[in-house]
Amino acid sequence: MLRRTFAATMAAAAVVATLGIAPAGATTDRPPTDPFFGYARAATYDVVREDVRVPVRDGSTLACQLYRPGTSTTAPAPGEFPGIVYEFTAYASNAAAFGQGAAYFVERGYNALVCQVRGSGASPGELDPFSPQEQRDNYDVIEWLADHPGSTGDIGQMGLSYGGHATLLAAVNQPPSLRAIIPINGLSDWYENTIYRGGIPNAQIRSWQASTAPGTLVTYPQHPTYDDFWRGRSVKSRWDRLTVPTLEINGWYDRYRDGMVGNFLAQPDNVWLVSGPWQHGYPEGQHADIGRGGYLAWWDRWLRHDQSAPLPRAKVTSYEIPGPGAGEGWQQYAQWPPAGTDEVDLALTSEGGLRPGGGRPAMREFSVNTETTGPEAHERLLFRSRPVAQDVVVAGSIEATIRASFTAAEGHLAVVVYDERPDGTRTRVTEGWLKASHHRSHSDPLPVRPGQTYDLGVHVLPTHYRLTAGHRLVVRLSSDDYPEIDSVAPAGRVSVEVGARGSRLTVPVLDGELG
Repeated sequence: MLRRTFAATMAAAAVVATLGIAPAGATTDRPPTDPFFGYARAATYDVVREDVRVPVRDGSTLACQLYRPGTSTTAPAPGEFPGIVYEFTAYASNAAAFGQGAAYFVERGYNALVCQVRGSGASPGELDPFSPQEQRDNYDVIEWLADHPGSTGDIGQMGLSYGGHATLLAAVNQPPSLRAIIPINGLSDWYENTIYRGGIPNAQIRSWQASTAPGTLVTYPQHPTYDDFWRGRSVKSRWDRLTVPTLEINGWYDRYRDGMVGNFLAQPDNVWLVSGPWQHGYPEGQHADIGRGGYLAWWDRWLRHDQSAPLPRAKVTSYEIPGPGAGEGWQQYAQWPPAGTDEVDLALTSEGGLRPGGGRPAMREFSVNTETTGPEAHERLLFRSRPVAQDVVVAGSIEATIRASFTAAEGHLAVVVYDERPDGTRTRVTEGWLKASHHRSHSDPLPVRPGQTYDLGVHVLPTHYRLTAGHRLVVRLSSDDYPEIDSVAPAGRVSVEVGARGSRLTVPVLDGELG
């Protein structure tokens, strides 16, 4: 959710939305061959902008920009139109770019509202991201737009990053006029996906906190475990209430992909998942851009009640990465992981291999790295599969079970997965982290006793990745992964049991043989 990445992506998105062209130097690839993504309707209206103050239930108001279909840029068109809360976000400086993006839908017969959350831009108060107060405000904004004289009362909400999580939270609060949502790079849980990764503080989010919501630098450390403070900011804690039609736009290179996949797995009946070869940001301008036709089809279906507007042909539309590269591009599946995916069990061996079975039991050790550089050779363990004889597709989340003990009264584990080429160079594929005392629960940590061996389950973020013939799967095990997590584990050593009955990986393999 870093502002720098977000602003750059918004600038590219504004160019695409306004001019209908790709930015200079952008790579291109065709969207999926699915009528949903190729859907189109001609623009028939001008765009009328109005700055409004939207009242909320505690008597305060939020600064918003209302965009309406017009017969000119100053005369609203007669009649009633469905509405989209296009962004409900803390990034007031991007309001104009949001308006340019919203114009695509306004020109096709939608009202659109862009709002600055409480404590941002011209909205009074203190910014407290995703707080219960902010969620109440969002609820009230949706109902205000539904009650507008130019509204049909059918409202959708969409948004990127901050706006994506706000959109998901709006859905679980179930305002009566909300019909459907499109979260882009959203989350399932603010604690797990962003602030405390595996229970370990996330180093890279602090610059965002300092620039956007400095008060959180005080409040968040007061809640190091998963308590009601975090549950109140979570979609995951209310998955049973995520019941509206949901089109999730995810990126396999996005740091929040685990939350988006988790939302789909929790509610596959009403959630559709589109995962592309994208970094954090709108797909516009990135490789394999899907365009806006699918978004328009979604809104026409659920807000205009046009049954001829298509839905995606499959519940999951996923781009097999690397992309561009070895991956075979867009695939569609009825479920995730795809049917036919096998769980392949690999042991970490004493010789540094990843093999079925495991061989002789042994103990491997590494030192804890307390610096933000490294880890050095003595501060990590590497385990490598044999070169694969044919391409292997990993589709889903790798799960690691690490049997480990610590010389200190706490320990951190980072499991980082690489694709190693025959020349020894590596590409990072995915990763996962765990604070040892949180191995059973982020809510109720258990004390770590030095010297005692624990079975530590480390969840690795999902991927859809093709390992090319001749390449190896490599796992790095260490105590740190800065800046993804802080290098704050107490100094000492970590002992890892390997071989038969030792540490293992479970890898979801869709195609090919691994090990």
